[in-house]
This record gives sequence, C-alpha cells and structure tokens, in this order.
Amino acid sequence: MTDLSHAAAAYTDGGTDTNDSIQPTLESLAAERYSRRQAMFRGAGATTMAVMGTSLIAACGDDANGSSVSVSAGASVATSAGRVVTLTGSPDNGYAGFITGWAQSSGPSVTLTGSGSTVTFIAPAVSAATDLVFTFSAKSVAGDVRTATTTVRVSPAVLGFTAVAHSLADVVAVPSGYSVTVMTRLGDPLAASVSAYANDGTDTGFDQRVGDHHDALHFFGLSAAGAPDVNSSTRGLMVENHENITQTYLHPAGPTTVGGARPQAEALKEIEAHGVSVVEYVDSGDRKWSYVQNSSFNRRITPNTPMVFTGPAAGSAYLVTAYGADGKTGRGTINNCANGITGWSTNLTCEENYAGYFRRDAADDAKRTPRELASLQRNGVTSRTGSYGWSTASSTDTRFTRWNATISGAAAKDDFRYEPNQFGWVVEIDPYNPASTPRKRTALGRFGHEGAFVRIATGQKVGLYMGDDSRGEYLYKFMSATTWNAADANASDRLAMGDKYLDAGTLYVARFNADGTGTWLPLVYGSVPTRAASGSYPAYTFESQADICVNTRFAADALGATPMDRPEWTAGNPVTGEIYLTLTNSNNASRPLTGTDAANPRSYNDPKGTANTAQTGNPNGHIIRLREDGDTTSATTFKWDIYLFGADATDADPVNVNISGLTVANDFSSPDGLYFSRSTSPSGQVNPLLWIETDDGALTDRTNCMLLAAIPGKVGDGGAVTITNTNGGTRTQATIAGAKATAANLRRFLVGPVDCEITGIDMTPDGRTLFVGIQHPGEGGTYSAPTSHWPYSQTGTPGATVRPRSALIAITKDDGGVIGL
Repeated sequence: MTDLSHAAAAYTDGGTDTNDSIQPTLESLAAERYSRRQAMFRGAGATTMAVMGTSLIAACGDDANGSSVSVSAGASVATSAGRVVTLTGSPDNGYAGFITGWAQSSGPSVTLTGSGSTVTFIAPAVSAATDLVFTFSAKSVAGDVRTATTTVRVSPAVLGFTAVAHSLADVVAVPSGYSVTVMTRLGDPLAASVSAYANDGTDTGFDQRVGDHHDALHFFGLSAAGAPDVNSSTRGLMVENHENITQTYLHPAGPTTVGGARPQAEALKEIEAHGVSVVEYVDSGDRKWSYVQNSSFNRRITPNTPMVFTGPAAGSAYLVTAYGADGKTGRGTINNCANGITGWSTNLTCEENYAGYFRRDAADDAKRTPRELASLQRNGVTSRTGSYGWSTASSTDTRFTRWNATISGAAAKDDFRYEPNQFGWVVEIDPYNPASTPRKRTALGRFGHEGAFVRIATGQKVGLYMGDDSRGEYLYKFMSATTWNAADANASDRLAMGDKYLDAGTLYVARFNADGTGTWLPLVYGSVPTRAASGSYPAYTFESQADICVNTRFAADALGATPMDRPEWTAGNPVTGEIYLTLTNSNNASRPLTGTDAANPRSYNDPKGTANTAQTGNPNGHIIRLREDGDTTSATTFKWDIYLFGADATDADPVNVNISGLTVANDFSSPDGLYFSRSTSPSGQVNPLLWIETDDGALTDRTNCMLLAAIPGKVGDGGAVTITNTNGGTRTQATIAGAKATAANLRRFLVGPVDCEITGIDMTPDGRTLFVGIQHPGEGGTYSAPTSHWPYSQTGTPGATVRPRSALIAITKDDGGVIGL
C-alpha cells in the first residue's frame, strides 16, 4: 500500500495555510480511500474518517486476511483551533452487529460529543502545531475487537471567515456560514402579565419591559437547577445596559409639552426606558436561543430603583438629598454605558454622561459657593432645561423634581441640589438575586464612566481600568487594598465581596510619557495638590478623600494626567494581561495641530462625502494599549504603544493618517466597544481574539457601524513613528505604533443597520454563541418617517412607517464552531 504519512501537501482552510508538508491533501486522501480494497477482519472492515466543516478526509486501515488482521490509519489530517472536527468510523462491508466507539489516545484533551461511529469535538487552542490521536474500535458479535487510529494536527487559531464588506443596508451583515437571531428588543415584556410590545408609542410599564439603547452586556451562566454556573453555555442571565432613548419612537406622535410641562406618563416612560435589564436566556438545543418572559430572575433596574452608596463618599455631605438625608441612600442609575465583570460574578454598570439630564435655573449660580459652582461646571451640569425636561412633569412628585438641581430649600436635605453628585459612579449589581439592592462604589471615583474592566490575577490585588468618556479626559485605575482570594469566586453573598474589594484601595490616573512609558498617579487625599485656577475655574483645594471621589476630574487635573482623545472602553488580554483602551475620536477644539502628544498624536482632516465636509482633529480615533511593569495590578509604571489607528482606507494619507495600513476589508473609524474572547473558549486562549465595535459618524458615508475581529500582538511589536500632521498647517509628532494590520490579524466581522451603533458584546463560555448589541437604529428619523426599520428589516420588508427598535442579537456558526475561528 501507499504510505500516506509521507505525502507532501498543504491543507488550506479560510485562505490561510494551517498545515505543514507532512499532511496529505483532501483529494489524495479521498483517491487513496476509494481505490484500495476494504480492510477486513472476520468478514468486516474498519475505516476512520475525520471531517472538518464541509471537508471530508479519509484514513483507512491496512488490508489483510484472516482473524489476525491489523488495522491502522496511517495518515494525518489538519485543522486549526476552534474548528469543529467530526470523526466517523464504520465496518466497510456494511454488516450490522458491531459495537463501535471512539476514544482519544493522545494530545491535549478534548470532549468527544456523540457516540458510536460518529463523534465531534472542537479543536483546542494550541501555541504550535499539535497532534491529537484518536482510536476507533469495532467489536464483532464474536467478541473480536479491531481498531484504527487517525491523527488530527491542530494549528494555532486563525481568523476563519471572509471579511464583511462595507454596507449601508438596513440589516446586520455577517460572514457566510454564520446566522443571526434577534433576541430581546426594546419593549419586550419581562413578566407573564405584560402585553407584547405594540411599537406604536402606546406602550407603558417600562419597569417590566426591556429598555432602549442596548449597550454593554454580559451572559451570567445558570445551571439546569437555576444556580449560578459560570461554565454554562446553554442557560444564563443576560445583563444589559440601556444607555439612552430615541425619544421620537416612544410616543404616538413624538414627545409633547403641554403648557410648558412634559406629561407625566411620557416622562415616566422615558425615565424607565433607561437603566439595566436582567433577562433569562435559554438554548433549546444546537444554539437555538430564546428568552424566558416569565422567568423569576427577570428584573429591570431603572433610574427609580433604590440604591445604596459605599466607600469614602458614602455618608458625606456631597450626597445628601431630600430622598437620602443620610448621604448613603439614593435612587437609580442612568446613562449606563459599558460594564465590568467581577471575579465573584457580579455586574458593574457604569454611569456615563449623566449631567445633561439635570436642569439648573439661571438663579442657581448665585446661590452656589465658588467650589460648588466650579464642580458643577467641570462635570457639565450646566443645562437650564435638562435633556428631556423631566423636571417639568410635576412640582411635587420627586420622581420628576429630582431632575432640577436648583437650590430651593433651606438645606441640602430639603431639595436636590446635590442630586447630580449621586450619578457618575460604578454600580455593582448581583444578577442572581432580584431582591438585592445595587451598590454605588464611590472609591472608584465619579466621572463619565464608560467601562470598568476588572483584572483578576492570583496573588495580586484586584485591578479596575476605567475610561472617562469625554474629549480631553483621562484613564483611571483602581487597585484594591486586599489581595484576591480565589475562594471568593464562589461566595454566596456576592455584594459582600464587592464591599471587600471595591470599597477600599487606591485610585490612580494615567500619565503617558513621550518615550512609551507611563506613570499611575495616586488620587489620595494629602498627596493631591490644589488644582490651580484656570479659565472660569477658581483654585480648588481638596478637603477629604470623599471630595476627591466626588470631584475626581479636578484631582486628575491637579496631578497633571494626560488628556486623551475620548477614552472609552477598556479590555484586558486574558493571556498577557495587557490593557487596551479605545480612544474614540476628537475634534479640532480638543486636538488642534499644536495640541498633539505622543499618546494622542494625530491632528488632520478627513473630508466626508461628496461635499468633502471637513472633519478635523482626530475624527477616526485610535486604540492604545499598555502593559504594567512586572505584570502586576499594583504597578505604578507601565509601557504603552498605539495598537491601531482608525482611518478611511480609500483616501486617507497612507503615511501620516492610515498608519496601521488598513484596507477596505478592515478599515474602521471611532472605535468604542472592546472585548477579548472568554478565556474558557479556544478563541480566548494562547492568542486571544479581540473584538472592536464602532460608534462612528466620520466613515458613515461609506458604511454603517461595525464589529471587527483581531488577533493582536503585544506592546512593543512595532516601533517609533514620526507623523507629519496637516491641519491648517503642518507639524510633526513622534509616537510609538504597534505592528501594522494585515488580513491575517484584522478583519471586519459584522456591519450593522442604518444609523446604529454597535455596542455591547459577550459570548457563551464555549465561544460558540456571540451576543452583540445594536443600539439606536434609525436615530436620525422621526416617528412618521423612520430612517431604519430594523430589526423587522432583517428578515422581511416592513412598511414605511414601522419603527426601529434597539435589540440584542445572537450570532452562531452554522457548523457549530467557535465564533471567529
């Protein structure tokens, strides 16, 4: 017979060579398989086959005669991490009565699914080509057992899909071989007694409906018995933020005002459509997902939900209101953007741009102390009406009057002058306990919290990395006072673990140095100097740690932290520990030609559309990353580089703007959401996949917002670059850039519908379902003329006045493999 083990060929899958020269081609294996005589023992033969996706690879036993026949495979086949492999064996003569089975003989352990002649497994993560050997056995009615083996060579993970093209269509586009299921949508009922959503503006009761503007999300696993199970990929609780609303679609004919006042019913609906939802999801089999409307776990957390404050600012005068005179109690959470997931299975929801909801009358300025007025201005509480005018809905009902921060009483306990101070925090929620009261963790500081990535490492303090989502703001880190104890991962009182790790520690702010190093500056009372007077702000001297926690931006100013180009999501590489931060974009006011620095190095014009409308500053954004010195959360210094620069690949300057070498298959603008695949999945091991979501307005003449998949390198894999910026003049800026993007390490995976933002992302622990949030489709339209009809447009052709809805989607691979690989 021919010795197939030495056939020279290469097996290609997904356009990437994943094999070396010892592997036979699929074609040669098939030809050999069907040209040779069947291997026989006592009237039966044995064949083994390995199937990767739609490709069939055969490896056969040797020919022989008599009862002493020896059966062996003699051939190797290849795949890469995360792919589905199907092993099939059968007696060749077709006789019945054999007992068959598969077992793994060597290599990294995998779980074989199925029984008898056919089983499947997911190729494991490997750092180099690795052989897995499997044995197929067939036992005859006479008790004789014969076996054959096959070897599957697994190579490191590669991006296993064809890049999705730019799209302006009103659908979610994903690669061939993937499917989209629309899950929970704006207004979907979360209790058995709640009616289906009419989507015509008449719906009420949003305290029992899914909220609007789906944002950060996380799947918390449940066992079949309903207990917490972080390894479950078939049942869980989906916790999702609802950042804001598209007001026009919530009412029959848009929002109204009567005699200068908002109707209470309209205002209440808008308020309750904000916040967080907790919803049970179930897989009925083969990743067919649905939500459970009447689950006892379902819960809405809205701006009206009772809260408690913990940490240094709790009980201070800064938090006293007419609702909570003790400074420890409050109501609700709002403008919830990104999130964080703790090591003890709680959800951290982050309050971002809360300031605009509040009204302050012109007369209020004169009633404030200079310190109070400076604080209000620095944190953006300057509106005379509030974003939606909720405070006008009643003069007595505090659900509405709280949104007016104007001083009206004799003391703070008599009005809501300090109500704005009750927002801008990280809020901890126990998703498994619907009766629990969320806790606002003041030790983590108050600002426009985008996210709070939690880094847990054995023998280290718990670290949280947080962006402040506004142009010219900062990156922060919190380090717990207590070292992580792995036993706390299974604590029954999960919020008590938050008390342990999140209420005491050190808050830092980052300074990025020009040489690629950085320093964490401690925001600790006694070491933070007076913030010098500047512009309209007087000098500000801190009075306590509570003051620093409430006025964190002032403290960061005082220490000389580096203002960044709108710092948003943070994510941590589960293998290297490196921290990634999206810097979504900046404008000319915040990043003029003379205002660049090494960490924010570009100032340029990206003309948009046929009119070549100027977009100046850093309109496309970038992603920066850092590695703590010593790889510990307690480090006070770090190394950094710029991982990727956003750019329009079609017409951007290839040297000074498109520095990462993007192409039309992977160009992007305004990176926002950021997420590494779970470490329990092959896509989150060895070289984990990084997922990048966009919230863009600069590239939307070419494409809707998108999701990209990447296999990043490490800090320092590129080198020094000098950019020549052109923006009303020219000026050079030195920086440190990471390795360039290629088709192998960055591809567009998804493009969303019209006017949407792609935000919120998680996957099941096995990596075989990806959940993504589609926020505010059609936000540019009106109730009578929507600019999008998604999600109805995903599978049909809806009428011209069908209103869009924010929604969460589940993405699965048709062959059951790991997403992205």
